[in-house]
Amino acid sequence: MPAEWRGTKLASTPNFPILVKFIFPADKLSIQVHPDDAYASIHEKAAGGRGKTEMWHVISAEPGAQLLAGLKSGVTKEKFLEALVNHTFEDVFESHEVHAGETFFIPAGTPHTIGPKMVICEVQEYSDLTYRIYDYGRVDAQGKPRELHIEKALEVIRFGAPAVLPFHRSHPMDEIESAYVEYLAACRYFAVEKWDFDGWLGKRRTNAARFELLTILKGGGHIQWAAGESAYSAGETWLLPASLDEYELRCYPGGAEILRIYVPDLLEFEKMIADKGYSEEDRRRFIFT
Repeated sequence: MPAEWRGTKLASTPNFPILVKFIFPADKLSIQVHPDDAYASIHEKAAGGRGKTEMWHVISAEPGAQLLAGLKSGVTKEKFLEALVNHTFEDVFESHEVHAGETFFIPAGTPHTIGPKMVICEVQEYSDLTYRIYDYGRVDAQGKPRELHIEKALEVIRFGAPAVLPFHRSHPMDEIESAYVEYLAACRYFAVEKWDFDGWLGKRRTNAARFELLTILKGGGHIQWAAGESAYSAGETWLLPASLDEYELRCYPGGAEILRIYVPDLLEFEKMIADKGYSEEDRRRFIFT
């Protein structure tokens, strides 16, 4: 990607830093964990040397949809291995009933899995390093059990880490022009905002320091910039180069819901949130340092 597209903050970044994907699980996924950058830079150089911190935003969920994220308080490495041997592995995890609109932040080192009856938009570091811990007896195309990575997983799991809690506001956190805004999560790898608007979202400018991604969750409309115009629709992700400058968004009747995703200057982001008057407790819910 050209440096002028990446922006001044990311001009020397060799690889694309963010991955966005939609997940439609038909069954429980394997229980897994991802390493952090420090571990990956030493032990996974051949795989790119980057860890994986991620977040999930729940787009839809049927009654009974559940996920596992993080370990219960007091679970030690010994209790963890005992549960793995006894096939009572899920019992050591925090289980969450999932509802549309919730956001879960999953730091590297947090064991987790998601299940069926939900659609999730995942935002993460651009990395595919996954250590599979438990696979519910699945086999590969040759009929053999899929590889597990128990030893590496035990090295990177954050035993005793704070609980993973869903974040969901019943009302907008901000209003920008004609959009209602929620701040879903921000860390040094990505910041994610949800914008809900109807009609026309006036002229906006990209930041010369960074590109932005717009992921369309609901609705459709047109995006216009100096050199052209195009329709957008739900399920798409648009890359807005740092050098794009001005753009406008219009939506069809019924409104649109989008995720605005970028690599933040975290200190700048924290100052912006502080200036808006959020309490320290509120800020800890969606800003992760």
